[in-house]
Amino acid sequence: MDNFTDKNKMKLGFGLMRLPKLEDGSIDVAQTAQMVDLFLEAGGTYFDTAFAYPGSEEAIRQALVERYPRDSYTLASKLICSPDVNDEETAKKELLTSLERTNAGYLDYYLLHAIQRTNYEKYDRFHLWDYVKELKEQGLIKHYGFSFHADPELLEELLTKHPDVEFVQLQINYADWENPGVKSRENLEICRRHGKLVTVMEPVKGGILADPIDSVKAIFDAQGKDASYPSWAIRFAASQPGILTVLSGMSSLEQMKDNLSFMKDFEPLSEQEYKVIAQVQEALNKDQTIPCTGCRYCTKGCPMSIPIPDIFTVENRKKGSPEFRTKREYVIVTQGKGKASDCIQCGQCEAACPQHLPIIELLQQCRSLED
Repeated sequence: MDNFTDKNKMKLGFGLMRLPKLEDGSIDVAQTAQMVDLFLEAGGTYFDTAFAYPGSEEAIRQALVERYPRDSYTLASKLICSPDVNDEETAKKELLTSLERTNAGYLDYYLLHAIQRTNYEKYDRFHLWDYVKELKEQGLIKHYGFSFHADPELLEELLTKHPDVEFVQLQINYADWENPGVKSRENLEICRRHGKLVTVMEPVKGGILADPIDSVKAIFDAQGKDASYPSWAIRFAASQPGILTVLSGMSSLEQMKDNLSFMKDFEPLSEQEYKVIAQVQEALNKDQTIPCTGCRYCTKGCPMSIPIPDIFTVENRKKGSPEFRTKREYVIVTQGKGKASDCIQCGQCEAACPQHLPIIELLQQCRSLED
């Protein structure tokens, strides 16, 4: 394997899952292009999209690929065996679709996407581990890896079985460091033992750590530093050993400017700052809000069309503010869709959830919003 770390000199990566939107719900390509310009100007190179991110690959073609020389950036995309992918041919076509959407010619990084206990056997059955090797030999991708949402035992098994994997994408953030459903620390340590570089996803846990609960804000505010809440989360992830890049799913110019302010000349957390993070982790352990990141993987196959993340948001806001008009907001988010009480407990949502949340049980709790 050739050394690809020099291509990504800044540890901040531009995650393209949550790009800015226009009023009609489409991606704001003009603002995305401005964000691309700032990112590249600051020394960033790593852009991360996926076949499964609606409109993302097309948007980055317009905002990046058609505007900059191909050797001035690196582009990652992903192949996902979602529940509706039931044969090898369909799975393998995703690469060609991604190349067509991006018009990038080749992908610097290609990942088998969102591997977890419920789907990992599909990647074997459809011979996708061999497929990515073939793609590299053909020059259509430069490096291959996988993104992972499961337990350390499965990660150990996969890295032992596929020692030629070049990198792994993990969910790393201070909230999930010891979370039994995510096990960030243990998974990172396994990658280190196998000599694999790690790209970080969800450093701010889908935005939850960008606007944390009040007890966490109080701890950070007490430090008297001019540092944003996202900066603590992203710097925590970037401070870990063996990190290739930390992906931040930025949705506005303001978020881009903030991230660049502390990542352009990145400094790892100090010993004192780690103590602050420990206080924050203790506060989070006492919190009872639902740690949903809003990825919406759970909603795609829901037979009752329940807007699960939106319902969880209403429930969380109710817990944080007694004055919040929960009934009105609940009616708005469920209008024309399923309600928490419509859940038939089929379990497809729990199988798809990267956070391994007990969604059926949580929806039962959210029924009180209908009272």
